[in-house]
Amino acid sequence: MRNVDYEKLDGLALADLLARKEVSSAELMTCAIDLARSRGAALNAISYERYDESLVIARTWTPRGPFGGIPFLLKDTAVAHVRLPTSSGSRLLRDTTYARNATLADRFESAGLIPFARTTVPEFCMAATTEAACNGGPTLNPWDPTRSPGGSSGGAAAAVACGIVPVAHGSDGGGSIRIPAAACGVYGLKVSRGRLPMGPFRGEGWGGLASDGVLSRSVRDTAAALDATCGYEPGSPYAAPPAPDSYLDLIKRAPGPLRIAVWRQAWNDIPVAAECVAAVDHAVELLRAAGHELIDSAPPELDYDALVQSHADMLSANIVVSVDTRLGLTGKALQDDDLEPVMRNGYDYGKTISTSQYIGAVGRFHAVGRILDAYMQDYDLLLTPALTQLPPKLGYLSMREGTYLDFRRKIARYGTFAAIFNATGQPAASLPALWTESGLPVAIQFVGRFGREDLVLQASAQIEQVQPWAHRIARPASQA
Repeated sequence: MRNVDYEKLDGLALADLLARKEVSSAELMTCAIDLARSRGAALNAISYERYDESLVIARTWTPRGPFGGIPFLLKDTAVAHVRLPTSSGSRLLRDTTYARNATLADRFESAGLIPFARTTVPEFCMAATTEAACNGGPTLNPWDPTRSPGGSSGGAAAAVACGIVPVAHGSDGGGSIRIPAAACGVYGLKVSRGRLPMGPFRGEGWGGLASDGVLSRSVRDTAAALDATCGYEPGSPYAAPPAPDSYLDLIKRAPGPLRIAVWRQAWNDIPVAAECVAAVDHAVELLRAAGHELIDSAPPELDYDALVQSHADMLSANIVVSVDTRLGLTGKALQDDDLEPVMRNGYDYGKTISTSQYIGAVGRFHAVGRILDAYMQDYDLLLTPALTQLPPKLGYLSMREGTYLDFRRKIARYGTFAAIFNATGQPAASLPALWTESGLPVAIQFVGRFGREDLVLQASAQIEQVQPWAHRIARPASQA
């Protein structure tokens, strides 16, 4: 198979070719590796490459699951895999290895997804951009190399957008799937809390804020991946409501007329760029044409600054745990160059967090969940801008200078519509709705009630049907 043919197809289309024996897993892996070596390198999106051994595995792969045996990328984060070390974007955590796979890694492989490398992330996955010193420089947005690809799943979003793989692993603790999906023009779903397993090494991430998932070029690939990987893991502290028999089957038919709330403004008068509002307006037109009821609304009243502070407190406490655990294992003291400056400040700040602050943060997340749950009782879905501005220039969210709290507040003005739904645990998806004259994607966000990924996916598929985006492949200038 030629690269130009490979890059045009989503995961299920590649799986269909495999099932009809028109192509082999090894041929697909060869294409993915070739594109990773060219486009992935040009964008600095790939880490921990295991190309040769993955090609050997692909040659002897037994077809399985909905994807048969297609190339796949794992994010450089806490989903453990015996063949792929991790760094979580940190020099301190570089080359962390595992004796066994995470439950989700095993489910990915059972679905027919063959991991052959990791994708780049910011340090500790705690930024809305992907500019880690650990990676030797920033990861670039495939549509404009002067801009951020988002974060923390920035490498994954860039890899999907430029055709290296049609679907890649991501995780989301404050918008880390949806922000890069928006910045790179691909589809990104954050599932309901408890929908996907996080074990066996941990029960939750960031006090229940974080969840894993995928980024993809088609809604159906995300639906198929969710079908293959969702389900309660024994011992998990959370459980989502029962899933339907098949999300993939559901998106093949339109939902009944939905009542959809529409937000165009943010808390605290945070500015929302005209392009982002225009994307929402365009989606409103498409959804009305599909028979849905769209109701202009305003975000419910809540203390947004307090939520941002609680999110910062939770993340800083997790910085301390990550750093101190590593130092305890190595027996070394923390060195000046172990952490980037903002994360070092976050570590120092985390050392000051009291038990009452930590418990207060969890309590605030739960309170926000109650506020949004009460608000959503009047609606089937919520439509918002995915971001408050276009993808910023590289360096705008740098970890090289400033304080940790200022850094978190800056992110909160960019991903304003993202982290709140990590607090509530609701499903939310980012999808491209418009493209600027210069070729940048502008995304919207669908949010469902807790456990209602079905409606989020169905509404996303309706937008995709009338305005598809999977054919848009970003080709770095040097690799076009």
